[in-house]
Amino acid sequence: MRLNPYANTPMTARILILLAAVVTLIGHPSRAMAADAEKPQYYEVRIYTIQSVEQQQRVNNYWQQAAVPAYNRIGIHPVGVFTELQDSATNHIYVLIPCDSPEQFAAIPAKLAADVDYQKTAAEFLNAPKSNPAYVRFESSLLVAFDGMKRMSLPAADRKPDVFELRTYLSFSEGKGLNKIKMFESGEIPLMKEVGLAPIFYGRTIAGLNMPCLVYMTSGETLDAHKQHWQAFSASPAWKQLKGDPQYKDNVSRVISILLKRTAASQI
Repeated sequence: MRLNPYANTPMTARILILLAAVVTLIGHPSRAMAADAEKPQYYEVRIYTIQSVEQQQRVNNYWQQAAVPAYNRIGIHPVGVFTELQDSATNHIYVLIPCDSPEQFAAIPAKLAADVDYQKTAAEFLNAPKSNPAYVRFESSLLVAFDGMKRMSLPAADRKPDVFELRTYLSFSEGKGLNKIKMFESGEIPLMKEVGLAPIFYGRTIAGLNMPCLVYMTSGETLDAHKQHWQAFSASPAWKQLKGDPQYKDNVSRVISILLKRTAASQI
């Protein structure tokens, strides 16, 4: 049986001990930051289904003028807003929302409801009538970051990519899905960084569509450059060794790849 070290400690002494711990963290902010860096981020990925250019503009305007500023005010940033690379009246809108904890994610609806500026700016979008909807539907998935890359990685200041690729890997079973994540963490992630694929995030879906699956995003300066980075990845001896390792056999059943570009609302 494990004993409580504070069982016989007077209440006042316990409070002083807790206060001392808090003061220690405040006095050493680097420790608190290091502790946060050890925790994986959570990502909401939203996909809006659109049926017209007008709806595309309404969704993008909502995020640019109302939602992104409101999310920033509650400490959530940067928010990514993307659409398919090739223009079409039915292009989807993809939104990437990073959170530092499940608690922060769960608190979003209440905080938005209490944000007067958000409610005013977003009112027309939020209350769009049946006769003139702002979008068809949106789907949402919640992901937790891989241990191999626990935080979102933004492109370098001197490198602003024009192409983003959102990839979803479906697996035959939960065990095979975890096995594919292990494969990423055993070499794919550092190799992608090495060849210039500039990954933005990696996440395992814990609630949402197509489970079990993982989702990640890479980026490139141009489409041609992005293709060259993938060619370098495929030709790498490190990738060939990983791919040929029997422990990783048949861990992916389907790959969904979508090429994206940022919209005016995006902070990524």
